[in-house]
Amino acid sequence: MKLVILTVFGFLTAATLFAAAPRDVYRASNIQPPPVPREFRAAWITEVASNADWPSGPGLSVADQKAQMTALLDQAVQLHLNAVVFQVRPACDAVYNSPYEPWSAVLTGTQGKPPAPFYDPLAFAIEEAHKRGLELHAWFNPFRAWLPTDKTAPAWNQITRLHPEFIRHYGDQTWLDPGLPVVRNYVLSVVLDVVKRYDVDGVQFDDYFYPYPQNGDNDRPLDFPDRDTWEEYGAPLHLSRDDWRRANINKFIYAAYVDIKAQKPWVKIGVSPFGIWRPGYPPQIKGLDSYASLYADSRLWLASGWVDYLAPQLYWSTDSRQQSFPVLLNWWERQNVRGRGLWPGLGAAYVGGTLSAEEIARQVEIIRYTGQATGEIYFHLNNLVNNVELNGLIRTQNVQTALAPALTWDSSDAPGQPILTATVDTATNLTFQWTSADSQSPRFWVLQYAGTNRMWRTQICPGTQSGCSFTTSHPEAIAISAMDHYGNVSAPAVLGRIAVPAPRPWRKGMLNSY
Repeated sequence: MKLVILTVFGFLTAATLFAAAPRDVYRASNIQPPPVPREFRAAWITEVASNADWPSGPGLSVADQKAQMTALLDQAVQLHLNAVVFQVRPACDAVYNSPYEPWSAVLTGTQGKPPAPFYDPLAFAIEEAHKRGLELHAWFNPFRAWLPTDKTAPAWNQITRLHPEFIRHYGDQTWLDPGLPVVRNYVLSVVLDVVKRYDVDGVQFDDYFYPYPQNGDNDRPLDFPDRDTWEEYGAPLHLSRDDWRRANINKFIYAAYVDIKAQKPWVKIGVSPFGIWRPGYPPQIKGLDSYASLYADSRLWLASGWVDYLAPQLYWSTDSRQQSFPVLLNWWERQNVRGRGLWPGLGAAYVGGTLSAEEIARQVEIIRYTGQATGEIYFHLNNLVNNVELNGLIRTQNVQTALAPALTWDSSDAPGQPILTATVDTATNLTFQWTSADSQSPRFWVLQYAGTNRMWRTQICPGTQSGCSFTTSHPEAIAISAMDHYGNVSAPAVLGRIAVPAPRPWRKGMLNSY
């Protein structure tokens, strides 16, 4: 009897010590969180543009390179972006550990020299982006072989040294010849290697297919030097050189789409073409003819479904009649007969020059409220970070977190509803844990929670995360949804809070009554 009395006394004393405040209990709830907006919000991370994003200069220490990358990704999260488009191959070089091409000189100042101590910048960027709920798309310049601004010596395994027969010189440009089947296969092998070995969310090709037109010394247009290639591969098919060049790029885009999807069908394939397909489309538009000059039939790729998204570079203002932003956007929307992603490139780099910060904000509003486009990509991230006015306007516009649109044409099957549990360790320490309903890990978790004012907040968490904690205020409701690699989102698992009064403190006389 004495032992029983001590045991009961001990229990009551412990309850008195740890029940100074009500405990919260969470039960399955019919409360539904609000749907999260769907909008692609991205920015390019470039190495070779003026005012490049990353790294800030060649030869930085590995610690500085990593710190700069994580700082950029943190800024992307603060702006409520959900993706970055990272330049991984500027000109037949690599900012990753490639078996095909040399290390880029932007890392160490010397082409072919790896970072020391060794790390893989692409693998690092992917891991850090996913930790923050960001997609990472690998950006390739497919046929550019050397940058005219590059003063370093090419590495022994650079393509200009290994295969000079692939190379064509055009003005100050050094180019791979897209008319050679072996060249197209080589570039595609480089891209597929990245898709196979890295956990990228997308692959994007820039607008440099054939080089932008240049004039020679006599101020007459230069012709790309591929007559011999055309005579071997194009003339037997009775194709003009222009039609044959377009066919070369069409074959490359189609093969890239098919082969990437065969490897990882959830990887998004995108192209960022020049914003004008042809002058006169629509009638008031004037400017470079990318169909005839770059041999890029981007309208065909979009209409044929050879891309998951198109990001035409619409770097003009709403007031420019001959290159009007809303007019061009509307034209591209009408070409999108398959309902693929249409995420125009916005010229943040031109703020302070041909564009204003207010103009960029106006273009975002046009995209959101006037048509089929479901997002945008800013060129480029540094401009969003460093321009105080533009930074503030984007933060004002992106108040809510948004999810990237889903690839419903590849898969529309949503994951199963997750399992969500809550544990109250003390009156203040609250832990939620979640698991998948099936054996597959999601790409991201969509975490939503509401305070006492029932205002919901949303956070995109990595698929490797399995819980979260609250140590101060507890939410009134919490929801977790699984988002698969295609962007499909499960039904949410929801728990609601039930406040349970604290046990009465022990007083003299309670033991007798017990």
